[in-house]
Amino acid sequence: MKISILIALFALSLTASAQEKYNGLNSNLGNLFLMSDAKSRSISPENYTGDKGKGGMATLEEGNARKAARNLGQGWKVNPYAIIQPGEIFTMAEIDASGNIQHIWMTPTGNWRYSIFRIYWDDETEPSVECPVGDFFGMGWGEYAHLNSLAVCVNPGSAFNSYWQMPFRKKCKITMENIGTKVMKLYYQIDYCETEVPENAAYFHAQFRHASPNKYKEPYTIIDGIKGKGQYVGTYLAWQVNNNGWWGEGEIKFYMDGDTDFPTICGTGTEDYFCGSYDFDTRTKNAAGVTETHYTEFNTPYCGMHQVIRGDGHYRVMQRFGLYRWHIVDPIRFEKDLKVTIQDLGWNADRTYLPQKSDISSVAFWYQQEPHNPFPKIMSREELEIH
Repeated sequence: MKISILIALFALSLTASAQEKYNGLNSNLGNLFLMSDAKSRSISPENYTGDKGKGGMATLEEGNARKAARNLGQGWKVNPYAIIQPGEIFTMAEIDASGNIQHIWMTPTGNWRYSIFRIYWDDETEPSVECPVGDFFGMGWGEYAHLNSLAVCVNPGSAFNSYWQMPFRKKCKITMENIGTKVMKLYYQIDYCETEVPENAAYFHAQFRHASPNKYKEPYTIIDGIKGKGQYVGTYLAWQVNNNGWWGEGEIKFYMDGDTDFPTICGTGTEDYFCGSYDFDTRTKNAAGVTETHYTEFNTPYCGMHQVIRGDGHYRVMQRFGLYRWHIVDPIRFEKDLKVTIQDLGWNADRTYLPQKSDISSVAFWYQQEPHNPFPKIMSREELEIH
C-alpha cells in the first residue's frame, strides 16, 4: 500500500515541464505512463545492426542454426547465436546514434573468465567497461548461483541480465573477446533506445581487478586512479578464504577528492558493507536438538551474498563467496578523484585481528564524465584461471 502511494505521489509531482522533457531514460513505475519520442531498438544475432524491420532475416545459408531450421526456413530461429573462435574479438553491437542501453541479456558458453566483455563510448579507443563476463554479472567463480537484484539478475540455467542504464551521445561499441582455446557460442540481446541524452548524464564504467593471493598486511584495492567527476554505484567481490575462521572483519574505505592517509568514508566491516551482520550466520537446531551455525545466502534489490561454495572435503577444499552491493539509492559522489580499498582481515584464536592472504577478485561500477583514465592491462589467461 505504501509503495503504491509513493508511486502515485511521484507521478503527481511531475510538472508539465518535466513531462515535456522526459525522453525515455530511467523508466520506472512512477513514470512508465509518460509518452516519449525515444525509439526502441534491439541487437541480437538475429539483427546484428538493430535496424527497424530487419530482425530474423537470416537465410538458411547464413544461419548458425541452419540444421535445426532446415525444415522451416527463413524467419524460424535461423541465427539465434554467434560463434566466437579462440583469440577472436567479436563485435556484439555498434550503434551510431545518441541513446541509452537499457538491458543486456546473454548466455555465454565455455569458461566465463576467458570471455572478456568490453564497452566503448563515443569515439574512445580505451574501453570504459572491461571485465571477464562472469565477474561482470556476479559469477566470478565460474559456476551458476541465482542472483536477484535490481541492477543484475542471473537466472537458471546461466542467463545473465544487466539493467544498468548506459547512456551515450554519439556511439556505442560492445565486444566480446574469447581468450580461451575452445570455440564459444554467445546467445545475447542488447535492448536500447535512440533518444537525446541530457548534458548532465555521465557514462557507465566497470573495471575488474584480481589478487591471488592478496599481499600480507595490505588492503585489497577495488579501484584506483579514477579521475574526474562522477558517482560510484556498485561493488562485486569474489572472495576465497585461505585460512580457517571468520574472514570478513575488514573495513571498506572510499578515498575521494584529495584524501591521502585517511578516507572520507570508512566502513565497519566486510559483512556490514554488504548490509549483513555477525558473519552472515544463521543458527538452527538439527534433528538431535544441537544448534548448528551456517553461512546464509541472500539476495535483495541492493545487496546480497548470493553465492557460498562450501567445498566437498575432497578436491574442492576452499570456501568461496560471491557478494554484491549496489549504491543505487546511495551513490558515492566524487568531484575530482576516487580510490576504494577493503582490508583483508579475519580473526585470530585469541580474538585479535588476523591479516589474511585471501584470493580476491572484484568489479567496481561507477559513472563519470569522460575522458577516463586508461585501465590497467587485463591479466593473461593463465593469471585469470580459477584453480
